[in-house]
Amino acid sequence: MKKTLKLIPGVDWFWSHANTWCKTTLLRLKKTEDVFTDIYEKNYWGDRESASGPGSNMEETKVIRQELSHIVSSYRVLSLLDIPCGDFHWLKEANLGEVSYIGADIVNQLIDNNKRYENSHRQFVRLNILKDRLPQVDLILVRDCLVHFSYSDIAKAVDNICASGSKYLLATTFPDKENNINIATGQWFPLNLQIAPFFFPQPVLIINENNPEYPDKSLALWRIADIKGKHL
Repeated sequence: MKKTLKLIPGVDWFWSHANTWCKTTLLRLKKTEDVFTDIYEKNYWGDRESASGPGSNMEETKVIRQELSHIVSSYRVLSLLDIPCGDFHWLKEANLGEVSYIGADIVNQLIDNNKRYENSHRQFVRLNILKDRLPQVDLILVRDCLVHFSYSDIAKAVDNICASGSKYLLATTFPDKENNINIATGQWFPLNLQIAPFFFPQPVLIINENNPEYPDKSLALWRIADIKGKHL
């Protein structure tokens, strides 16, 4: 039967798109907490080194570990919210000095596991970036997060960040991308925050991560006051 169906023109295309539609629809029906908890529990991103995926291994974070230290000193960052913090694999190796660090994630198991890293200037809390009140800090780090969100969830996250009263946002962007796509939360797309429908202004600073697969993958630094009320 399967061999016969494959002989029919367009069948492969139909089943491929039907499968994609089903997966996307199922994601949209799930709660955000459940989407990312499933990804963590099933090790969906499949990296041997970090439960947060290959983008959080030591090789792919070599540049940003160094640059983050420079940002902390150059912009007088005394407090930092890292959301989502994931498994804290790479950032625990960054030199942040005496910065007051808050690691937050929507996945309960990750926060429970990260508690072992707490000390006098480091704590971990469960927060949903879409709806929970965020602490006011000097810098909010949102790496590899918005790239997994639908347009509406990106808007919610950015609104929530702006409402926190924090000073700077350091977020993942792909500045060479010419078009964005509205995905289901839990999928992934290389997002350019400076084009439609977001139109973020020119960042204060942009750090190319030297990613081997996506040469333009970057962390960009914005003053939150500059993006407040000027996005989707």
